[in-house]
Amino acid sequence: MKSTEVTSRNQRIFELGLEHIAELRKLESSCFDYYWTEEQFRLGLEKNAFYVLGYVEKGILVGYLAYSLVLEEMEVLNLGVHPDFRRSGIGRSLMLDLMQRCREMNIKRGLLDVKETNHPAIALYESLGFVQVGIRKKYYPDTKEDALLYDLEF
Repeated sequence: MKSTEVTSRNQRIFELGLEHIAELRKLESSCFDYYWTEEQFRLGLEKNAFYVLGYVEKGILVGYLAYSLVLEEMEVLNLGVHPDFRRSGIGRSLMLDLMQRCREMNIKRGLLDVKETNHPAIALYESLGFVQVGIRKKYYPDTKEDALLYDLEF
């Protein structure tokens, strides 16, 4: 898959690889209190266990979306935007890009989970057509919050 221009020459979405792990890890640690290690990113990318889209603005990685593909299903694993760039449409752009890629690959279904208190993310996912289908009690190890399970048919 090739890079997709988002809004201008200074902003673009593209697939991240092993060469981006240090940047990715730094970004994720600014987004979350509980985050993946460089080793987890490296192993996942090497084994194609998941893929990562990055959003670059003026040469800086400011957003990312990690996802997996199994048969005809896609699962969003992590979506993070640097705190200084939140509420500017980056998460939406990453999700829309991924959804288009899924349609092109004939993926039939999208899945994700989100912390019950992450209201901005919940609003984003619901605005994109995801529907809540369940709850996992005390799912998140850092906060023991429930995970809301969402589903989208493409």
